[in-house]
Amino acid sequence: MIALDQLHCVADISRYQAKINGNRIAQIFEGRETTYKDLDRMANQVANGLISAQCPPSTRIGYLGKNSDYYFEVMSGAVKANVVIAAVNWRLAPPEMEYILNNAAVEVLFVGAEFYQIVQELATDIPSIRQIIAIDGNHDVWPDYGVWRNSQDDTDPLLPILPDDDVLQMYTSGTTGHPKGVQLTNGNYLDILDQAANGGWGDWLEGEASIVAMPIFHVAGVNVGLVGLAQGLTNVILKDVDPVVILDLLEQYRIKYAFFVPAVILFLNSIPGVRDRDFSNLDFLLYGASPISEDVLLTARDIFKCNFCQVYGLTETCGAGTLLLPEDHDPARGKLRSCGKAAPSAELCILGNNGQTMAANQVGEIAYKSKSVMKGYWKNDEATAKSIKNGWFYTGDAGYLDEDGYLYIHDRIKDMIVSGGENVYPAEVENALFGHEAVGDVAVIGVPDEKWGEAVKAVVVLKPGANATEEEIIAYSRGKIAGYKIPKSVDFTDVLPRNPSGKLLKRELRKPYWEGKERQIN
Repeated sequence: MIALDQLHCVADISRYQAKINGNRIAQIFEGRETTYKDLDRMANQVANGLISAQCPPSTRIGYLGKNSDYYFEVMSGAVKANVVIAAVNWRLAPPEMEYILNNAAVEVLFVGAEFYQIVQELATDIPSIRQIIAIDGNHDVWPDYGVWRNSQDDTDPLLPILPDDDVLQMYTSGTTGHPKGVQLTNGNYLDILDQAANGGWGDWLEGEASIVAMPIFHVAGVNVGLVGLAQGLTNVILKDVDPVVILDLLEQYRIKYAFFVPAVILFLNSIPGVRDRDFSNLDFLLYGASPISEDVLLTARDIFKCNFCQVYGLTETCGAGTLLLPEDHDPARGKLRSCGKAAPSAELCILGNNGQTMAANQVGEIAYKSKSVMKGYWKNDEATAKSIKNGWFYTGDAGYLDEDGYLYIHDRIKDMIVSGGENVYPAEVENALFGHEAVGDVAVIGVPDEKWGEAVKAVVVLKPGANATEEEIIAYSRGKIAGYKIPKSVDFTDVLPRNPSGKLLKRELRKPYWEGKERQIN
């Protein structure tokens, strides 16, 4: 259980657990175990290393690597130094990584072995970087993380930290084609910990095991790890999302708590022999980040035989929003198509085109108010002002509340595609495809996909006299954008539908593919 009165900032998590659970295992990664006492000591070393590297409070540091126990060491140290960690999505193409590192003005970069070559090629174009640390060692020039960490003083720096001080800067794709840095603060995370303790989804038992399988560049991956540490759990950390390994770890460590996106749940359901596995200790399975089909959910409940809880939130709300609690997963209640009710201490409303509050069962834009709403978008006051008004965050999702206050997502106002839990903004893909010499016009939409929820489709108008195949268009986008953003299919048409002012009518493009679907998301 979280002792909320003992936590005044994120840096207090490792301090508190070191005092009361010092010899308990905090993290397990590929057989490497770390106690809470050691985690707190190593956090002090990381903090002092950053301070010695001339990183004053609010400095941005970067982390480009796959999931590891070292990420949570670095994060625990960063918050003690009151610097801000920006984890880079390693699935991005190198130009996208470069943009994020430059936008954040990262000064110290921690890099996993898989990305040494990429960073070597990018570093000369990122002038803010002063030091690069090799997480996995074995680099000719950059210091080895373990050696660097262990050479630092292990005294807690005990810097003053305010609730409004940033903890994380997470990047979410932007409709203009450039990602935006979401500033998440100590106050945001104290609210998340409060919601976990009092919201019916995260009041967990000390000493039990939780699996951290979702990538740490996503708010869900970070949150599961952080809440687990704040609760005194043992976090079993998985480097990559591998469904077979996930099942092995669930059994091996008798995992009690887990979070997966719906695409992972679908994969787990499909593994041969899954029903013969022993998941008897699994008690609570959280899911979210994209819609889930009722069939996938009911199959998973039958396989895992545990409590299920859905979370709907955004990076900008620190992953918080609504909760569909275990009792709401009884099909007889008729709420399985919902994503639940507002989390404790939070408010929801549905707004019409003129800002008016919509009545029950009327569709409008979903707005959310809570202490978990971000401080703002980094160096982007205009985007912040458009998204946060009078404390309300305008999500860009369309939906409605039923008579009982349960939220149903109907569509996405901002055209965002969610494929396998990853956000894809059409503008990014369109910008990449417009560079093809044969493309005269292009629109990117999400279409239903049984495996991924939605798949990226490009609808292309070729230039007069030009020729290109579906395969050529798809191949052209490789290396320019992340793999999950690459169109899975391409249709060709003579003209794209636009209104009299020239605005593209994507709803008209989407309509044939979503015919017969209850919602315009999958």
